Amino acid sequence: MRNRDDNPERRLWRAYEPVHAVCYFDPRFAAAMTASGLTGWWNGYFAGRAAPLGPTPPEVVTALFFGFSPSMVARAVPKIWSRIAPEAALEARLSAAEQVLGEHISTGSTDDLRRVTDNLERVVDGLGMDGRALAGAWSAVDRPTGLCRRLWLATTILREHRGDGHVAAATAAGLSGLQASMTHIADGGVTRDMIQANRGWTDAQWDDARGQLVERDILTPAGALTDRGIAVRESIEDTTDRLAAQTVRALPDAEWTLGILTALARALVDREVIPFPNPIGVPRP
Repeated sequence: MRNRDDNPERRLWRAYEPVHAVCYFDPRFAAAMTASGLTGWWNGYFAGRAAPLGPTPPEVVTALFFGFSPSMVARAVPKIWSRIAPEAALEARLSAAEQVLGEHISTGSTDDLRRVTDNLERVVDGLGMDGRALAGAWSAVDRPTGLCRRLWLATTILREHRGDGHVAAATAAGLSGLQASMTHIADGGVTRDMIQANRGWTDAQWDDARGQLVERDILTPAGALTDRGIAVRESIEDTTDRLAAQTVRALPDAEWTLGILTALARALVDREVIPFPNPIGVPRP
């Protein structure tokens, strides 16, 4: 796989993804969910991420989140909505973001981060949401007033916008969510141990998906990418970047904004708020 680190779209992603991803790794996010009436880490994950969608059925969440076993989603959805309202789940996430990011914005100038947030919100305001259901739902969330809440929400919309594009690219390549994850593992981004248990797949489901990829000459029997598999991965990544190009074109003061945002992302990594390696493939900025 060729190096894409210099791609403008990927540089922006590497800068905002760690800021968004604090919600998956800092325990205060789970604690905020518990305080709001919902227990269980995965229940909190599904409620927090799906909150802007409202009480949708598990099939919708499975389709949009892409890569989770339907049975795993069904164990949480719609049960979670009998224990916490979507509005409360959303507030829990924003409240935790305010606490967590508030400890780290001192790595730079608050005025600079406010300007960065303004710039990201300008990008978000101009984004097309056609075919981007999850990003569209998050873009409908009322914009908060606090700086850390605003910053986290802007990075979340950008993250889900890119993610929706990535799902479209993988689907166009003929891959299921599990199969896309397996090609990512073969590419060295994550490991099976990180993905299988965290996405709820059984060994039988895993072996069946791998057998289909071997039959299609995407994986070798040992689980490595074939030449065709490499081409498929390259195509998915190229398409994902191309579908995210709008975000960079609309970004004011792009180089300056990237520099300030990357400094915050690196602080989150250096302070081990974001672990490496991690099961969602958050890149090191």
